[in-house]
Amino acid sequence: MISFQQVEKRIGDASIIKGLNLEIHAGELFVLIGPSGCGKTTTMKMINRLIEPTAGRIEINGEDIFKTDPVELRRSIGYVIQQIALFPHMTIGENVALVPKLKKMERSQYEKKVDELLDMVGLDPKVFKNRYPAELSGGQQQRVGVIRAMAADPPIILMDEPFSALDPISREQLQDEFVRLQKTINKTIVFVTHDMDEAIKIADRICLMNDGTVVQLDTPDVLLQNPANEFVVNFIGAKRLRKVKELHPATSKKAALPKWSIS
Repeated sequence: MISFQQVEKRIGDASIIKGLNLEIHAGELFVLIGPSGCGKTTTMKMINRLIEPTAGRIEINGEDIFKTDPVELRRSIGYVIQQIALFPHMTIGENVALVPKLKKMERSQYEKKVDELLDMVGLDPKVFKNRYPAELSGGQQQRVGVIRAMAADPPIILMDEPFSALDPISREQLQDEFVRLQKTINKTIVFVTHDMDEAIKIADRICLMNDGTVVQLDTPDVLLQNPANEFVVNFIGAKRLRKVKELHPATSKKAALPKWSIS
């Protein structure tokens, strides 16, 4: 679905992304994680050309994205950020319908879609559609931000730490809803987070990055049971790894984890 081929990003003498080769499968929830400055957000933003690579090739369904007009590319890819930035002078319905309008969808079509999406995230259209963003809680606004990215039915959705500004209870609720929602919509989602617990909870596969390179790319179970090196162990954390060994002692023993694993 999305392919990075020897992708590099340099700013002056600084190398931000170093020869990145990566395949993101259709319909998977793919999480990019790593310490600050590791290149995870840069990697995600290169998919919709908010950041242009210095070298290499990025393809979507085998097509070079640099042959596509960047504005059209962005309109065909959903995008959700931490500060959701709903337009305060527009109703919730108008906010969600914005991209479908720009793409010249029929009014009856996008009005129906808005209602369906509001229902999907537990916001009754009869109650919320004609409200303004200031009348919603932070968690409700974030739900609207997520469905706004889905309104034009894009095959790909990019999400940059979308839940990190919420309180812990709202964040956990949204994570649960998001996992449930993905089972229904089956989009290709690239999700950036700095929170390992969030990554483990939501991801089909986790791509752990450091210093502009991929350190380990695996399912959450494999990442926890077979950390590739000491950096992965330290990033995951001793507490999580001990819990995995307690829950899956036979698997951990069979895996023959190296000397840097938690004892």
